[in-house]
Amino acid sequence: MTQIRPATPADRDALLAIWLRSVRATHAFLTEADITALIPAVRDGALVMLETWVLADEDGQSLGFMGLDGAKLEALFIDPGHAGQGGGTAMVNHARVLKGPLTVDVNEQNPNALGFYLAKGFVVTGRSETDGDGRPFPLIHLAMNA
Repeated sequence: MTQIRPATPADRDALLAIWLRSVRATHAFLTEADITALIPAVRDGALVMLETWVLADEDGQSLGFMGLDGAKLEALFIDPGHAGQGGGTAMVNHARVLKGPLTVDVNEQNPNALGFYLAKGFVVTGRSETDGDGRPFPLIHLAMNA
């Protein structure tokens, strides 16, 4: 049994740890230097500025999180030990109830994430050669139909 709840400042360290484990498990195109360089943006940016929701087990342990900016899903990370157990789907469904049809950008080099979103009803709307910060990590832009 899991729950989805708003994040609090006390969650930040646990969520950053989930982000690190998840990125290391799923983003093989990033070097360790890339990951290290992204930590401040996640810790002091995304986890502070986004509307962040936590997926937690019955004991309150964080299993994953998502960050929303309006109806844009800016982040969805599940601890690798809990991946494939429905947590990501529950988070997307929760976000859709809150915000209506969603948009999301996925790293082109992360085919599992692209497959996940396509299976959830997202459709490809475009592509960018670089990520939002101009780094050479192409993005696939997706949107949910209304």
